[in-house]
Amino acid sequence: MTETGKAAPAFNAPASGGEHLALEDLMGNTVVLYFYPKDDTPGCTKEATAFTERLADFSQAGAIVVGISKDSTAKHDRFITKHGLKVRLVSDENGTICEAYGVWVEKSMYGRNYMGIERATFLIDATGKIRKIWRKVKVPGHAEEVLAAARELKAQG
Repeated sequence: MTETGKAAPAFNAPASGGEHLALEDLMGNTVVLYFYPKDDTPGCTKEATAFTERLADFSQAGAIVVGISKDSTAKHDRFITKHGLKVRLVSDENGTICEAYGVWVEKSMYGRNYMGIERATFLIDATGKIRKIWRKVKVPGHAEEVLAAARELKAQG
């Protein structure tokens, strides 16, 4: 199970825009890794838009923002185009990244249990250590909270 102070699980997966993204390629920067259930749904769109709107601020804080869901890269590309998103989106179609980060969980809605992605965000420092975890994220105000933590991490040097 992932926890603060531990090394973030490595990954190497296809991403939006025909990219392939590996966690090790991002080292040297703070990484905001956010997991979300599904492209183009109301909460996920609001979250991706909130991160996009603050991307310049994250960049000033030395942070790279990456979203991960089980959607395909083709779906990610349509989602990005439709909403003018600027965040990179990684495709975890087989669920191995979700499993490694402990966000593939049993959920319940309308009395029905099913497996799905728990909305969660991981703040990873420049050395690859997890510094903060937000689980069961509520979208309103979340991007601002993560940005404040990224700025604090940068201030700590």
